[in-house]
Amino acid sequence: MTLPIELLNPFMAGLGLGILLTVLFFYLRRKGVENITTALLDQAEKRSRRETEALVNRLKESFGSLSLEALTRNTEEFLKLANETLSKQVTAGSHELHGKKALIDETLGAMKKELQQVQSLVNNFEKDRENKFGELTRQLQITSEQTMKLHQTTSQLQSALAGTGSRGQWGERIAEDVLRLAGFMEGVNYLKQKTLEDAATRPDFTFLLPKGLKLNMDVKFPLNNYLKFLEAGSESERQSHRNLFLRDVRQRVKEVTSRDYINPGDNTVDYVLIFIPNEQVYAFIHENDQKLLDEALRQKVILCSPVTLYAVLAVIRQAVENFNLEKTAAQILSLLGAFNKQWSMFMQSFDKLGSRIEETQQEYQKLTTTRKTQLDRQINKIEDLRRQQEISPAAVDDIKPASADNATAPENG
Repeated sequence: MTLPIELLNPFMAGLGLGILLTVLFFYLRRKGVENITTALLDQAEKRSRRETEALVNRLKESFGSLSLEALTRNTEEFLKLANETLSKQVTAGSHELHGKKALIDETLGAMKKELQQVQSLVNNFEKDRENKFGELTRQLQITSEQTMKLHQTTSQLQSALAGTGSRGQWGERIAEDVLRLAGFMEGVNYLKQKTLEDAATRPDFTFLLPKGLKLNMDVKFPLNNYLKFLEAGSESERQSHRNLFLRDVRQRVKEVTSRDYINPGDNTVDYVLIFIPNEQVYAFIHENDQKLLDEALRQKVILCSPVTLYAVLAVIRQAVENFNLEKTAAQILSLLGAFNKQWSMFMQSFDKLGSRIEETQQEYQKLTTTRKTQLDRQINKIEDLRRQQEISPAAVDDIKPASADNATAPENG
């Protein structure tokens, strides 16, 4: 989870201060342990001396009658024993101190390692903060530039929409974008600024429907009071401009119905379109006065936003395609009838030709069978007669046909 920028700097400062105090605490604690150990040894030595002196004083009081030599010897032995006992205690305390010191050093080492990890984490946080802060600064700069451009565009658009002519041109551009998106072509699917035949009015767009029908659309829409509604600073001003805008829309619907956009003499359909070049404006009308749309429909006027206009254009295009398909289908059926007639004539001629070919085949069969056999018999008889008369084939070749002699006889005469 990323902390907000305004909370990250105090957090980092507090974290650094906490780390510094922790290091200082353990440093002072280590020094304090050494000082306490030294103080304890001093106190133990002083206490031992005091106890020894008190014991000596008591011994002096108890053994006043003893000789000074015996008392001195006992005192020396006692002091020796006391020193040995104190030395053992000091040694034990020193060992215990060294053990505690080692434990403290180990704890300090672990704390140092943890502090290093915390420092590394802090460094990573700092790098990440710098990167994110730089990215945030860049994004804020881009957003500021885009906001400035949007403000300029809005100002230009507001200035452009201040006049009726400018609003009409803007509406035409938006409508043409929707028409291009729907695949409509000027001169093929629609006409622009075409004067009606039986009236002087001129709709902005005229859509060409099947069977010569037409559908007119007007794109000039009143937006002055809507823009004032958006700029109003108080609720009363907003309410006033809202009512004025809805009144302007009703007035626009009334104007369109009186302009002969619905004209049976010009072969138009019974409805006319009013294009609203902004979805937000269309939604505003629907939310604030739902009866207005119903009133417009009763007057044969359809209010269209860019989305609803695209839907209407899709229906128109489908109707045109269905009509063209129906018309083409009729032409195809007519051509199929003509083709069927020609096909019947072709089959009749083909059957006749087949019959003639079959007759020719039969005659050919006769020639190659019966007629050929009869001719072969006659030739065989002639050959038999030649052999009987012993006529050589050369003599037969020298015989001229009678027809040849008859043909040459007149020439000789």
